[in-house]
Amino acid sequence: MWLDRLAAGPNSASGASTPQSASRSFSPLPRRTSSNLSPYVTSQRQGHSPRGSSLSLVSSDSSVSLLAASRRPNGSGVRQSSALNDQAARSIDALDKLLRTGDGAALGDTRQSSLISDGDLEFDFDFDGLLLTELAATTKDYHPTGPALRLQSRDEYTAEETKFEELHKSISACDDILGSVEINLASFRDDLAAVSADIESLQDRSTALNRRLENRREIEKALAPIVEDLSLSPETISKIATGTIDESWTKVLAEVDRRATSHKKAKPDSQRSKAAEDMGPLLEKLIQKAIERIRDFIVTQIKSLRSPQVNAQVIQQQSFLRYKDLFTFLHRHHAVLAEEIAQAYMNTMRWYYQTQFARYEKSLNKMKLHVIDRSDSIGYEESSRIANVLSVSRSSAPPHDAFNLGRRMDILKATNQPAVPSHLAEEDQTTHYLETPFRNFNLALIDNAMAEYTFMASYFSPALSFSKINKYFNYVLDPAFDLGRNLSKTLVSETYDAIAILLCIRLNQHSAFELQRRKVPAADGYINATNMLLWPRFQVVMDKNAESVKLMASNIPAKPTKSSSDASKLSAAPHMVTQRFGQLLHAILSLSAEGGDDEPVMASLQRLRTEVEAFLTRVSNTYGSDRRKSSRFMYNNYSLIHTIIADAKGKLAEEQQDHFDELKQAYQDED
Repeated sequence: MWLDRLAAGPNSASGASTPQSASRSFSPLPRRTSSNLSPYVTSQRQGHSPRGSSLSLVSSDSSVSLLAASRRPNGSGVRQSSALNDQAARSIDALDKLLRTGDGAALGDTRQSSLISDGDLEFDFDFDGLLLTELAATTKDYHPTGPALRLQSRDEYTAEETKFEELHKSISACDDILGSVEINLASFRDDLAAVSADIESLQDRSTALNRRLENRREIEKALAPIVEDLSLSPETISKIATGTIDESWTKVLAEVDRRATSHKKAKPDSQRSKAAEDMGPLLEKLIQKAIERIRDFIVTQIKSLRSPQVNAQVIQQQSFLRYKDLFTFLHRHHAVLAEEIAQAYMNTMRWYYQTQFARYEKSLNKMKLHVIDRSDSIGYEESSRIANVLSVSRSSAPPHDAFNLGRRMDILKATNQPAVPSHLAEEDQTTHYLETPFRNFNLALIDNAMAEYTFMASYFSPALSFSKINKYFNYVLDPAFDLGRNLSKTLVSETYDAIAILLCIRLNQHSAFELQRRKVPAADGYINATNMLLWPRFQVVMDKNAESVKLMASNIPAKPTKSSSDASKLSAAPHMVTQRFGQLLHAILSLSAEGGDDEPVMASLQRLRTEVEAFLTRVSNTYGSDRRKSSRFMYNNYSLIHTIIADAKGKLAEEQQDHFDELKQAYQDED
């Protein structure tokens, strides 16, 4: 390495002529690893220029050894030169022994010859055309590539002494800087060690704090319910005692109720804490105060129901149901007082509904109604009926048709139409059929009954059972139900209007369906009682009509007319009874389109149809021997009935249509 650097020195051109300047890379001898111990290297260094020498010393790793060598006294270079010559001589002798042939090998050391073989000498090196012996003889002067090696003179050494001193100073300065860097690094290392110790300490403290925090959380989680049950905030006590009763008051009341319940469930053992013992009297006083305020609040609302022109449902929604938890709390902590307040409410609402519906019944009684009496029966004599109509007309009664359904069926379709208010009913001058007041009263009654039952079921439960709520409901609405039953009885007890009665039955069934849909079973008794009043009267009216037809048929002679001239004067046109029966049958079939098979409509209608057919048969016998005219009369009557009921729907209507169609076809074939 040092030889390569010295070879690039400024004196390379002058050393090219001497054989000693050849590069060592061409030497067959092994290179030495330590350049500072070889005298050959030292002689090469002394042969360089001052610039090349200083650069070599700076870049060398053995700078301290070179500086020590530079401080040797004069004459050291001569000793190095003599040592170099001795080494070269020894090298030539060693090569001469290796290159002997024949006898020289035999005379040599047998052990040495055995170590070197012919294969070891087969190598090819470039010695610039010189033989190996010539190369060994000219080792001192031969250098193929580098400059000639020479010893350094005293003047040259003196000239470079200043540079070496400057170099020494630079190295010393570097040593000082490196020393300070070493001190700084050592201090930084110590600081890092201290910081690392602090970090470890902080980690230990953080772990300990986290452990304490987790323990505290677990303890807090276990003790929080107990502490909460054993404490009441001043805000809670102040709110219960003096606060306004609103939604926030009910929330605070629920909290007090929960703590009171938890306190009662706690076991009164000897290990019970002092806080739990002190909490009991405080909770008791607070509950008593809450009961007192709840009582006053509910009583005030009950009194407001007795105010004139008040809407009870508005007060129920805004004052009772809005604070329904108050009654539940009251019943849980003072059941006797809760029962008394419930009884006060029921008495008030009983009076309220009785007063309101009594006034409404009086208003409906002022409505004008069509009077349909015995003269409106199917078999009533036409002359008597006309005379009756004339006598009634003198009293300014409006005309009516007791057998035509017409637009009266629209009352069943007006499901969204509310009941007529009482003041409008009093001022109404229109004449109505009896189903109109029946519908208005029962519609209002059923609507109020459903609203009241829904309110009571929502307000009194779960404090009271549903059986007890049903009992309270019947107690409240019984006077109103009695008014409804009396009104229905008054409307239908004297009438012969079968259509109106059947309309009232259908309206009552609609009310039953609505009660079932709204899940109000407590009003089923009123519905059933009304049905028990309407169905028997309907059967009575139908039987009266059948009896009138039967009585009319009995007045017809059983034997045919003897005079042919009198028989020819008889008309084959449909009879008046047929027209009335067809219209009444159509009305009943239209109102029974969705009726059940268990209704008594079919039995009553069957009796009336039988009497009408018997009446027509008896009338046809008056034609005597004129069978053609008799058959034409029967065909015309049955054809008229079939035509009238042709647009009716339902199972019962199809049966009647088929029956009269068969009768019509039978008399048509005879004709």
